[in-house]
Order: sequence, then structure tokens, then C-alpha cells
Amino acid sequence: MENAVDTLKIIPMDAPLGAEISGINLSQDLDKVTVDRILQAFYDHKVIFFRGQKLTDPQLVGFAKHFGDPEHSPPNKSGDTWLKGFPELTCISNIKKDGKPIGSLGNGEAIWHTDMSYTNMPPTTSMLYSLEIPEVGGGTHFMDMYKVYETLPNEIKERIWGKVAVHDATYTSAGEVRKIYEEFDGNTDTDKAPGARHPLVIRHPETKKEALFLGRKSGASNIIGEPDTELFDALWDHCNKSNLSWRHEWEVGDLLVWDNRCCMHYRESFDDNDRRLMHRAQIKGSTPTAAWA
Repeated sequence: MENAVDTLKIIPMDAPLGAEISGINLSQDLDKVTVDRILQAFYDHKVIFFRGQKLTDPQLVGFAKHFGDPEHSPPNKSGDTWLKGFPELTCISNIKKDGKPIGSLGNGEAIWHTDMSYTNMPPTTSMLYSLEIPEVGGGTHFMDMYKVYETLPNEIKERIWGKVAVHDATYTSAGEVRKIYEEFDGNTDTDKAPGARHPLVIRHPETKKEALFLGRKSGASNIIGEPDTELFDALWDHCNKSNLSWRHEWEVGDLLVWDNRCCMHYRESFDDNDRRLMHRAQIKGSTPTAAWA
């Protein structure tokens, strides 16, 4: 009988990051050799995806556990989990039932961001499984933050070495004010903004590579100790002008997994008359380690 590892193929994208893994059915139990190959592809390519999967929620949670301990999902606006019986999963959707959203993030554009960087221990890994997708739009873009840091001008590298940034917790990646916060007053001292403080340059615990860790550009996010946003803006300008990203075109049955420590992502908007339904799992993280530590 043929093992999964014998049919598994890793196909790198013609881009700075990303790889498709084919020839595998993730609804089946995976042996250690297969899991190890998948994890190595994950570290090598930062983003991996599998087409044509048919996964139940328990199977999605089971696959997520190969990457670590699944994190409890953020609560919905009622304070409950999004998917009853599966606290490890979040529903990402614009669909409404009885006038109420069944998921989070709606249909608008989600700006470049690192998932939950506003927490002290952001998730190491995020994964999305597509159940329904819009006809047009809704693609997800990823950026290689190893390469972003590597290609920074030396003068900027010197200026940010040893610096810490505020990761403002006020806003979601869709620009909405989180339920437990009030809209941040831009005239307030950045250092007083809610959210975590993380080093601007971190060292990946597995690959040992250095990556720029920006989080997202919103609210009061900035560099502690800087008199203005000039340096922070320069870092974002470098990201926006780079060609270090890749766009994933979704199909139903895609499972996409990305390393939250070394890539940022954003989602395109789409027509709210279209339906988008995805289930997300995230893996518990640890405090990001400064590259200079």
C-alpha cells in the first residue's frame, strides 16, 4: 500500500514565498515522516497550501495539532465561540443568519497585518480552510518578512536595531474598533495605547533567521521612543514598494497554512452579495524573541 509520503509533492510558487503540497488527503491519519516533510516545507516556504480537501471540523483541528497546540478562538460579539463545540476554530465569513453575522471580518479589505500581534504571545501559525468563496475578489496576499528585513537599507537597519514597537490593540485588520476598546485618540501619547510591545526585529525560533515584525499600521502603532512616525512610515513604505509578496487565488477545498512569525498578509475586498465561508485555526505562540537577545 502506498504511503502518503510517497505521493506527496511540494511545488514552490514562482514567487518569493509559497508552495503547493499535492498528492495528499488530509482527512486521513498522517505518519511522522509525512508530517515532518510538511513541516519542513512550511519552514522553507513560509506559506503552504493543499487543494481539494474535504475536512470536517474535527479533522481540521486534528491537522492543526501537527503544528502545535491549537489556540482558543477569539470570542464573537456575544462573547461566545464562533463554532459550537469547536473552541479551537473561528468562522471567517460575511454571511448573515437571521440578520446576524455567522463569522468575523465581513467582506471588506483587511490591511497588511500579522495575526494577533497586539497580544503578548501571537500565534505561531494560522490556517484557513475554504468552504465557500466569492466569484471575484477575496484573494489573500502574503509578504516575506525575512526578505523585507534583508533588503532594508543599512542605515535603517541600524536605526531600528534594539527598537521596540507598540502593536495597537484598538483596531481589527478590517479597521473596526474592538469591542473592549474605544477609538484611539491620535493626540494621545503612543506609549499609552493598548496592546503588546514587541521588538522590531525578531529571530525565528525554528529557522534562526531574522525578520521584520511590524504587526499592522493602524491606530497608535509606532516605535517607542521615536518623536514621530517617520521611521515607522519608512519601514511600511519599504514593504509597500517591495515585490516580496505572493497572491493566493482561492478554490473551495483549499487549506492554506502560514507562518505568522515571518510573513504578513492581507485580504482583498469582495462583493457583499457573494458568500465567503472559511474556518480558521491558530497555534499557540510564545513571546517574540528580539534578534539582538
